[in-house]
Amino acid sequence: MSQEMFSVEQVADRLGLHPRTVRNYVRDGKLKAVRIGKQYRIARADLEALTGRPVETPDVPRHRHVEVSTIVRIDAISGADASRVSTALTASVNGYREGDTPLRLQTVYDEERASLKVVILGGAATTAELLRLVHALTEGTP
Repeated sequence: MSQEMFSVEQVADRLGLHPRTVRNYVRDGKLKAVRIGKQYRIARADLEALTGRPVETPDVPRHRHVEVSTIVRIDAISGADASRVSTALTASVNGYREGDTPLRLQTVYDEERASLKVVILGGAATTAELLRLVHALTEGTP
């Protein structure tokens, strides 16, 4: 049987107290807690016994999050063209955010194989836009 446990900081947030005050309650025996390592954990029932009312669990806002990760490999590309593509892609994503999700980009050029890898992590719509830009930048590259 698993019981919900709270940290001192979580209890302090719920009660509007300073964490030091909660620790003092535990040390004085006003609030029952279990010590795990160097930290205290307070059971829901013990917190409810202290407050005399049920502990409300804050609603966790739920929203759908979609993130796309993709790797694009461009073969037979010169170092100069790889640099041009990397610079253009990097410039297009600098500071761009889709909602809370930052668009992340990394490029790696393998000179020996004349191959450029572009790694993209971000939202579906912005990743699609970036892939269109990759296509446009590399379409004329021999």
